[in-house]
Amino acid sequence: MGDSEFDGRVVVITGGGGVLCSAMAEALARRGAAVAILQRRMEVAETLASRLRGQGGKAVAVAVDVLDRQAVEAAAARVLAEFGKVDALINGAGGNRPEAITGPERTFFDIPAEAFRSVFDLNLMGTIIPSQVFARQMVAQGKGVILNIASMASYRPLTKTVAYSAAKAGVVNFTQWLAVHLSQEYSPNIRVNAIAPGFFLTEQNRYLLTDRETGELTPRGRAILAHTPQGRFGTPEDLVGAVLWLLSDSASFVHGAVIPIDGGFSAFSGV
Repeated sequence: MGDSEFDGRVVVITGGGGVLCSAMAEALARRGAAVAILQRRMEVAETLASRLRGQGGKAVAVAVDVLDRQAVEAAAARVLAEFGKVDALINGAGGNRPEAITGPERTFFDIPAEAFRSVFDLNLMGTIIPSQVFARQMVAQGKGVILNIASMASYRPLTKTVAYSAAKAGVVNFTQWLAVHLSQEYSPNIRVNAIAPGFFLTEQNRYLLTDRETGELTPRGRAILAHTPQGRFGTPEDLVGAVLWLLSDSASFVHGAVIPIDGGFSAFSGV
């Protein structure tokens, strides 16, 4: 695959088999990066890795639970054995749970603590633990890039998604903290940033935004588009340009930043 500045670079992507992260993985592999797909379900990771290899790319699939420190360390050892280094980490693992969303069947007062903890763990601890493991390798190398996945909910909490909004706000705070910490304590050549995607149609939220039977927009979907100046949902490919930029040397002075990719949603006051 092509001659670019990503030739020879090694990128680890947690949750790499998901809709958004798989688009990032394909874009990086097309540009010569070796990609490690870390996913809880091995068959999902291997399907993507096999496709990338079939297209001429370098890819390895690793089954891992990002909340299990020992499993993440074993995954890092596997990546290092395969590729010898880690140039970048994309913390793509995350998500929500129906039990942590308010609605007619479940008020805020009825959400169990376990549902909150599960969403907090997946999104926040699922970013912190891989960062601990892979940033240690970057410190040994003296350089590297970490890219976290925040959300529009990081800036302003979204109705219904109480746990997810709080967790993604934590991801932004952690991104900024880790950027400062790694620069001050270890190396100015290890950068940490985040992207904040707007509203994308994925399997996770498709039926919150469109009607399962008719395919028409739900009231929530209509409200989102009414507050998105570009008037559409994002596609996975819409993330690729910003991801490639943030991982590249072109962004060498971009550090501790959170980049909205949202069609103008965060810029619009509603009037």
